[in-house]
Amino acid sequence: MDFQVIVIGGGQAGIEAAAAAARMGVQTALVTQDIKKIGEISCNPAIGGLGKGHLTREVDALDGLQARIIDAAGIQFRILNQSKGPAVQGPRAQADRKIYKKTAQDLLKAQENLTLIEESVSDINFVNDTDWIVTGETGFNYKCRALVITTGTYLNGLIHLGEKKIPAGRWGEKPSVSLAKRLHQMNLRMGRLKTGTPARLHKESINWSLLEEQKGDIPPTPFSWLTERIQQEQVSCYITHTNDKTHEIIQKNLHLSPIFSGQIESTGPRYCPSIEDKIVRFAHNKSHQIFLEPEGLDSDLIYPNGLSTSLPPSVQDDFLRSMKGLENVDIVRYGYAIEYDFVDPRQLRPSLECQHYEGLFLAGQINGTTGYEEAAAQGLIAGANAAAKLKKIAPLILSRDEAYTGVLIDDLVHLGTKEPYRMFTSRAEYRLRLRADNADLRLTDKAIAIGLVSEERAEKFFERKEKLAIGRKRLREFSGSPQFFEKQGIKVNKDGVSRTAADMLAFPHVNFDKIIEIWPDLDTIEPRYRGELAAEALYANYLARQDKEIEMLKKDSRWQLPKDLDYSLIAGISTEVIDKLNKAKPENIAAAARISGITPAALLVVLNYIKHKAPLHERQKS
Repeated sequence: MDFQVIVIGGGQAGIEAAAAAARMGVQTALVTQDIKKIGEISCNPAIGGLGKGHLTREVDALDGLQARIIDAAGIQFRILNQSKGPAVQGPRAQADRKIYKKTAQDLLKAQENLTLIEESVSDINFVNDTDWIVTGETGFNYKCRALVITTGTYLNGLIHLGEKKIPAGRWGEKPSVSLAKRLHQMNLRMGRLKTGTPARLHKESINWSLLEEQKGDIPPTPFSWLTERIQQEQVSCYITHTNDKTHEIIQKNLHLSPIFSGQIESTGPRYCPSIEDKIVRFAHNKSHQIFLEPEGLDSDLIYPNGLSTSLPPSVQDDFLRSMKGLENVDIVRYGYAIEYDFVDPRQLRPSLECQHYEGLFLAGQINGTTGYEEAAAQGLIAGANAAAKLKKIAPLILSRDEAYTGVLIDDLVHLGTKEPYRMFTSRAEYRLRLRADNADLRLTDKAIAIGLVSEERAEKFFERKEKLAIGRKRLREFSGSPQFFEKQGIKVNKDGVSRTAADMLAFPHVNFDKIIEIWPDLDTIEPRYRGELAAEALYANYLARQDKEIEMLKKDSRWQLPKDLDYSLIAGISTEVIDKLNKAKPENIAAAARISGITPAALLVVLNYIKHKAPLHERQKS
């Protein structure tokens, strides 16, 4: 059976890759072990968060599915970091697993140009320098011109539960051993990573009256700009804490943990550690917050977020029951760790195509990442670029100043990873520009240009752009003098300068309600656009300066940095930046810009030093 693009794997990366390729008009097949498991969110039943929510909004901006799926399945929505600036706020939603999975499958089944195939892949072969042959365990062959592999944790997957080892891709599902063997035979540089999941608890065995309730936002904010409002019933989560007894139980049994016994040698996620890791690495913390999250509206299962573990079942029983509200808890399924193979992503191009294998694209955990959102973003880019390759058009490449997706892929293909990579807002140098609320304004035009966007999405996007433009124009039409604003109870410099409503939104304690109080005619700006217009006004001056920085750095990106340069001699950069640069010793400004946490402002200081302070022979352009 012949297709133009084949996608292996039905997780978050596979869903987006298959849908993206099909949306671009190429005949696509998604091959997976079990069609009924497509869209399974096997670990934390939630989408989004800080950095991660930005990725989901970017997937939506490129007409991907994840945002629409969570809007249909979300049972608690929250904007995280609301006390901080809009640039670092992140949308997050708790999901009903059943609804999430059904919605994902329904969207794929309705997608034109897409065929779903239930088959375990045992082999892949590149033939005639043009075609890929995908062989199923039944012996049936499928041919395509471009292949996208999104195998998650299935490649040589091995579950660890105490001393017990279980070959599996995830609980109850067989690993992909033959395909892993083939990838090793292809001489791809590969490694091994580890992730984990907590126990699942029976909700009727929890004493909810002892716990702190955490409600969602009312009204809930959708992820997708195609969603008018959230219609799903909303629920609360609850909070408990570990305590001295919990920590004592875990400490006494560390020798039984595969992570500490030496049974697991691979690296786990630093930013999502197991409870064993937390107790050891953060020994000074007397307590850790645990979120008890429902897995669905009609589910009896509760997910204890923050308690990932691979300790033996008896130890899990003991430490779980040491916490408030969980004294008599029943464990439905124990937590476990899982090891799996991954491919060193430095062997990929920014399009996510393999450098040494024409037409082979990789996306998701196979590239060393962790998380549904990171997987979805990669899947969409890989699927779109597989289709673009066949259509002989330029690939969709997002730069670091355009998208968190660009930061993610740039980090992977240039720096690689030694641990499961997770997105944070701190990884993005241009995070003032890369807000969650403006993802479509940054990216949708690019998606439209390559045929990645539906007519419905394009129409909504152009309507939104027009309304925002009208809103900006309206905010510039109303202005006042310093004396005028003083009468309104707002202190401004008495410099004689007239300020517009947009200018005033950048002032502390001046919000849209205050602006409308001053100028009632501005109440015609729709509420759903006010937050974004206020954020634009707040960051306007910073963004103008950052735009100049970006242009300067792009112009001088190849300026060479001396290998023996001691960055501590450069005044005006932080100790953290000095340490990172001295450790990495980047070759040039472009390489320095890829280091997580190195800001454009810091790079300009370094560039200025090199241009004017360093000896002439050290500052030649490469």
